[in-house]
Amino acid sequence: MTRRTTAAQGGLTFLKTAIALQTLMLFFQAVTAGMLLTSSHGYRMHDVGSKVMYAAAMLYVVAAILAWRPGGGSPRPVVYATGFLLLASAQVALGVAHVPSFHVPLGVVMFALSTLALVHAVFPRLLLRPAVRS
Repeated sequence: MTRRTTAAQGGLTFLKTAIALQTLMLFFQAVTAGMLLTSSHGYRMHDVGSKVMYAAAMLYVVAAILAWRPGGGSPRPVVYATGFLLLASAQVALGVAHVPSFHVPLGVVMFALSTLALVHAVFPRLLLRPAVRS
């Protein structure tokens, strides 16, 4: 049995918080995207939300590095966070270029991936159970 240090546990808490913030911001972006269709304030909220979402993706990278390096955790979250930051960069570029045919589906994929990362961070054993054969 391995024991985690207090620093490692703190790093994991920061990582979980960063993923939760990112997931919440992606949900906010979905809501404000819908508001674009019905409200004059939708554009401004979606624009501000995109900046906060991108900052949350950068915070996720920092949290993953801090959970990995000083805490001695797995480097896998760093790879996930970096990949997610690349997706967020593509999402911003597609939004600025007004390409909704790729921007909207990528947003859905990003929300699903972020939700999956959050579930895995909060319940690490849940996704690792082997399938039951009958």
